[in-house]
Amino acid sequence: MTAFGLPPAGAPRLAGKVAIVTGAGSRGAGIGNGRAAAMLFAREGARVLLVDRDESPARDTLALIEAEGGEAAVYTADVTVSEDCAAMVAYTLERWGRLDILHNNVGIGSRGSVVEESEEEWERVQRVNVTSMMLTSKHAIPAMMRSGGGAIVNVSSISALRPRGLTAYSTSKGAVIALTRAMAVDHARDGVRVNCIAPGPVFTPMVASEGMSDELRERRRLASPLQVEGTGWDIGYAALFLASDEARYITGVVLVVDGGTTIVGPSR
Repeated sequence: MTAFGLPPAGAPRLAGKVAIVTGAGSRGAGIGNGRAAAMLFAREGARVLLVDRDESPARDTLALIEAEGGEAAVYTADVTVSEDCAAMVAYTLERWGRLDILHNNVGIGSRGSVVEESEEEWERVQRVNVTSMMLTSKHAIPAMMRSGGGAIVNVSSISALRPRGLTAYSTSKGAVIALTRAMAVDHARDGVRVNCIAPGPVFTPMVASEGMSDELRERRRLASPLQVEGTGWDIGYAALFLASDEARYITGVVLVVDGGTTIVGPSR
């Protein structure tokens, strides 16, 4: 930091920091939210642990980072399992000696009302989308405290703010917001900031893999006042900002990244 409390001009925004990104692969070729964040963290000087349940997509992300001269490693884990989360953090500390950033990007979708949803699927969605973030944070925060503090960035969704027939998913993403705010209060004294991003209808490899038609893709683009198509990079840049010292005075916030979708009603 300079005398004015700012990083030196031209310095990488995450120089010297170590980050864990969960869901760091992408479902198919292209740039998903987790892959974008991991690549941007590495571009800005962080050493990044690429965590995914499936090794192959994470290795694809690793290849992209190494091609740009960044430093990263792949770690296979199921973040709904506490032992995997503890081992993930331990591996990070063993490899790089510290932990500064945790980006919680794992999530699954679900459709239907409470009448239509099965109890088993309800529980699965809550465990993957919410409990996973509790478990990763449970093991990451003590490591961050030993490193002098850190930043956690969780991924919620605008479905938490404007539900649309995805009840289990919307509920889980609303819980992510509540979890984010609670952890921000609990761990501010520990020097740990906790924020979350609420993405809008961005187009990613996961969305493409679900067979979205060109017509629906165009309708999604036109749904926001900006009428531009969001991508994984938009979410990645938001994560980069919240993880960096530029956001040192920000905690407990929900950063909506949706081109303005949530500030307008449906078009007629």
